[in-house]
Amino acid sequence: MNLAQPFIRRPVATTLMMLAIIIFGAAAYRALPVSDLPNVDFPTILVTASLPGANPDTMASAVATPLERQFSTIAGLSSMNSTNSLGATQVILQFELSRNIDAAAQDVQSMIAQATPLLPAGMPSPPTYRKVNPADQPIMYLGLTSATLPLWTLDEYGETLMAQRISMVNGVAQVQVYGSQKYAVRVRLDPRTLASRGIGIDQVEQAVRSANVNIPTGTLYGERRALTVQATGQLTEAAMYRPVIVTYRNGAPVRLDQLGQAIDSVEDNKTVAWYGDNQTLQRSIVLAIQRQPGTNTVAVAQAVKDLLPRFEKWMPPSVRLHILFDRSESIRNSINDVKFTMVLALALVVMVIFLFLRNASVTLIPSLALPLSIVGTFAVMSQLGYSLDNLSMMALVLSIGFVVDDAIVMLENIVRHMEMGEPPLQAALNGSREISFTILSMTLSLAAVFIPVLFMPGILGRLFHEFAVTICTTILISGFVSLSLTPMLCSRFLRPPLEERHGRLYAASERFFAGMLRLYERSLQWVLHHRPSTMAISLLILVATGYLFMYVPKGFIPDEDQSAIFGIT
Repeated sequence: MNLAQPFIRRPVATTLMMLAIIIFGAAAYRALPVSDLPNVDFPTILVTASLPGANPDTMASAVATPLERQFSTIAGLSSMNSTNSLGATQVILQFELSRNIDAAAQDVQSMIAQATPLLPAGMPSPPTYRKVNPADQPIMYLGLTSATLPLWTLDEYGETLMAQRISMVNGVAQVQVYGSQKYAVRVRLDPRTLASRGIGIDQVEQAVRSANVNIPTGTLYGERRALTVQATGQLTEAAMYRPVIVTYRNGAPVRLDQLGQAIDSVEDNKTVAWYGDNQTLQRSIVLAIQRQPGTNTVAVAQAVKDLLPRFEKWMPPSVRLHILFDRSESIRNSINDVKFTMVLALALVVMVIFLFLRNASVTLIPSLALPLSIVGTFAVMSQLGYSLDNLSMMALVLSIGFVVDDAIVMLENIVRHMEMGEPPLQAALNGSREISFTILSMTLSLAAVFIPVLFMPGILGRLFHEFAVTICTTILISGFVSLSLTPMLCSRFLRPPLEERHGRLYAASERFFAGMLRLYERSLQWVLHHRPSTMAISLLILVATGYLFMYVPKGFIPDEDQSAIFGIT
């Protein structure tokens, strides 16, 4: 049985089939997401709870313990770690790779609701959770600066306008604000004045609290209409606090400005963020964007960058928006480098084929198997939900070296029949019949090498699963192309060998190949005449390989230099 015969006798159908592979593969390539590595993030959820004023021991016993008892009953939970500090508790829940993070988040929310009655009554809010891995670095840093606006106004734009909108982007876990400068009024009291007037600081605190209220006043009902009474008691700036009456002494009011100063300031004046370039250094508000586990870094960063023009329109011209760090840029650069390597490998393979075949038309036939195999793989990757990452692209680069072998074997056998005097069509039928099952066995055996990688467990198996599937797909498609397109093109475009004069380049290459053949023949004769020495050298190489394998440095993945330095004090 000849597996290639239907394709040889139906060239139009074969051509349309190859065009379909190219069209679907090209469309899939445009839709494939870009990433640094396959998605191997463990589903991780961070639960936070606060109890102002409680020491770490109280947070551990009264807050963390009830939560941990409930979380321990969630299915698929692989590890749970809690950190307790002054007035705050963080519980990190890590689930198995097979667990869906959205379903895990629903279970976490249910367990928080069950643990709420067991928590202290003085908590300002119930515990909250976020789908984020605290060990992950933010994928993007944005900075806000202004030469004219005060920092609390800049902070309002960053936390209210930008952070809340960015948090709504699909794939964003949280937006942290560094150097937060929320507006606040600070009252600086003179202790000597307080002592001379016999006023305690608690009295001042109570007076300030009573003066700054915002409560509903009531409604006046009439026969025909009702009026809502509004009493604005909210003090929004320092000047409004200065005439506040703290108490009375000798029948005269004692106002706040008589006891100290009320100034416009911020809630935490001990934190600061700076932004600088080669010329200036100025205060700023920095937004750190973290992605959810299992999301694509490049897609999330691009979605955030698409919002930046809107923010610039909504904010005053004096506010400058800077991208301090964008992790997607290094990912795109690394993928572009791999793409260039793949194109260079394609060119080198085609060049080597031409140097040995020394015929442009004959070189073109096996070379077509390269782009068809790679483009067809893109369509399969898109359907499987894969991405263009370093491992999948590496699989394509590695496959370039051997996907053309099947086509060359098919071509050489058909040319051999033509050299025996057969016409192109008959040579293609006879040559493909002899070699089709050999090509099938070569393709399947080569793909079978990577089957064990598909069954590797744990995070390493998840990491290389995409690599194995990609390279197996490329090999299988190349085998299909070698059994269909290659013999069909040979039957239509190959010409019988004629007696013709070759140029100087052909003669020089022929002499070079003949010299290589003679050199190989002499080396082979020496090896066959010195079999014990050959076996000893082979054994020595084997032992040296094992020795070097034991001492070579080992690691999970290679280190990557992103041309960035982060220092933490």
